[in-house]
Amino acid sequence: MDHTRQDTAASTEGEDYTRRLQRLGGARWKQLLDVQAPYRWNLRRLHLGRTLDVGCGLGRNLANLGGDAVGVDHNPTSVAHARAAGHEAYTIEEFFRSPHARPDAFDSLLAAHLLEHLPAAQALEVISSYLPFVRSGGTVVFITPQERGYASDATHVRFVGFDEAGQAARDLGMTVTRQYSFPFPRALGKLFTYNEFITVARVA
Repeated sequence: MDHTRQDTAASTEGEDYTRRLQRLGGARWKQLLDVQAPYRWNLRRLHLGRTLDVGCGLGRNLANLGGDAVGVDHNPTSVAHARAAGHEAYTIEEFFRSPHARPDAFDSLLAAHLLEHLPAAQALEVISSYLPFVRSGGTVVFITPQERGYASDATHVRFVGFDEAGQAARDLGMTVTRQYSFPFPRALGKLFTYNEFITVARVA
C-alpha cells in the first residue's frame, strides 16, 4: 500500500470540503446513534483543560471539549459553520490577531485529523507555530486515521501512524507519554473507517 500521495491539501480549503464534512457528520443514522459519544468520552478522560483545536473543521471536537476550547482552521467556510454552531473559532489570520494568541494561554493543543493532510515538514511548521501558546508541561494530542480511514479521503497525503506521530512530537521537543488505538484495537484499523491512532505528548 502506497502511504504517500501527491500534495492535495489545498482541496481542504474550499466550500466543497466543508460540505463534505457536513454531509458525513449529518447522516441521520449518526445522529440517532450518537456516534460521537465514545469520542467525546475519550477526549474528556484526557483532562485537557483549556484546549486549542488546530484544524478544528466544523467544530465537532470543540463541542466535545466544552465551552473553554478555541478552534482555528484555514477553511473560512468551516470556521463560519463552527461559529454558527456556537463555538469560538477563527481563521489562521484572525487567530494570530486575537487575544488568545499569547504565551501559555492554553493547557493543551489538539490536532485531530490534521497531520495526514500535510507533508511531514509542513506539519511540523504548522504545529510549532501554535506551541508557544501552550503552557510548559501542557499536553499535545495528535489523532490520525488508521488504514481504512486514511483511504476514505482523497485529501489525505501521508499516512501517520504511531511511529510518524511519535517522531513529530519528538522533533518538536515534546515527550510522548501515551499511544493507543481508539475506539477499537489496532487490528480493526483496516476494517473500521473511524478507528484512530491517539498520540499524547507533554510540552517541555
